[in-house]
Amino acid sequence: MYQVKQSCCGLGIVCVLGIICSPLAAHADVIDDSRLKVDTRNFYLYRNYTNTNAPVSEVDSWSQGFDAQFTSGYTDTALAIGLDVDAQYALRLDSSGNDGSLPYSVSDQQTADDYSRAGATFKMRYSKTELKVGDLRPQLPVAFDDTSRQLDTIYQGAVVESREVEGLALTGGRFWSAVTRESSNHEKLYKFGSTDNLDSDGLDFGGATYDITRNLQVSYFYGVLHDIYKQHYFGLMHMAELGNGYKLKTDLRYFNNNEDGRALDGAIDNRSYGALFTLLKGAHMLGVSYQRMLGDSVFPTMNGYIPQPYLVHWSSLGFVRPEERSWGARYSYDFAGMGMPGLKFYTRYIKGTNWDRGGNLSDNQESERYLGLNYVVQSGALQGLGLDLRNIDVKQKYGYDYNEFRVATTYTWKFW
Repeated sequence: MYQVKQSCCGLGIVCVLGIICSPLAAHADVIDDSRLKVDTRNFYLYRNYTNTNAPVSEVDSWSQGFDAQFTSGYTDTALAIGLDVDAQYALRLDSSGNDGSLPYSVSDQQTADDYSRAGATFKMRYSKTELKVGDLRPQLPVAFDDTSRQLDTIYQGAVVESREVEGLALTGGRFWSAVTRESSNHEKLYKFGSTDNLDSDGLDFGGATYDITRNLQVSYFYGVLHDIYKQHYFGLMHMAELGNGYKLKTDLRYFNNNEDGRALDGAIDNRSYGALFTLLKGAHMLGVSYQRMLGDSVFPTMNGYIPQPYLVHWSSLGFVRPEERSWGARYSYDFAGMGMPGLKFYTRYIKGTNWDRGGNLSDNQESERYLGLNYVVQSGALQGLGLDLRNIDVKQKYGYDYNEFRVATTYTWKFW
């Protein structure tokens, strides 16, 4: 049964006023360097299952969301401090079934009328080292913010990042809970596909990203979701200047996943290799990619289907099944090259084979075709208004095929 907290937006407003009126506000830099914005998002999703034996023929949802973010400046002290506040609210306009966008009650077979959440982030900075504790939206190989539906994934934890050495970023911390995209409530972390009685005390992690040269970057991260899984990540990115305006970007990524401690969700045996090669020229982007899963287990992710975009083939499908091999091709065009700034087109196709279903079952295979068109108004009264159109077509040899449309309009109100 979902739970909806009606008072979170009011709490966010109270917190903001508390900051402004508190002794901390006596430091001019806290207010002078602060920002307040509200991101709005009107989001519609329609998914049509094309198999005659599918459990449902279609699901859809339509909602309006608001994401208020107050970001303070820092005190003018050696150990500088600040406080950020966030509050999110979404209203269901229409829905049919569960598409993962809104809170859904299995017992009532319906989505919530609305849902909301709010929180704060205390921050401290000394020199080029910063500590944040509270609500966080990380984009790390071991934990990533999900922006694919209406409201974002919000983690609670503590993260420290240091850039004291030129070109080197050191990151470490702990996440102890997350409120996922279709929930109002923070809950402990556990492995997607298991149940919340098999949750972990938290995710500890650390890593480094180093710019060896202007065009060569390496990174390593380690994370352990205690008593469930541990994860190593290695990444390499290189940008080659080919001349005549051509550039070749190379992304190589490797994950190694195993069970940890009490192994609450059983043994985990998964390794992932991924390579993405992208050719850039003016307004054009053309990419080809390959990804290979090794081991007897699916690639582990956290509850709420929290994404893992550091996998080169993460999309509506993950292409993360045991022994799965997948290849992809992608292309994008920025219409600014034709005198239409703000308009962009993107398409991608990924094919996965050799999906080991276990036992004596024959291997599965899957594919996804993605089309996307995005436009942001560049001037006039509607400047900043965004429109995003997406069509996703999924096919599986053993599974359910579907065709999906997503339409989102976005706008940011910047108060200061």
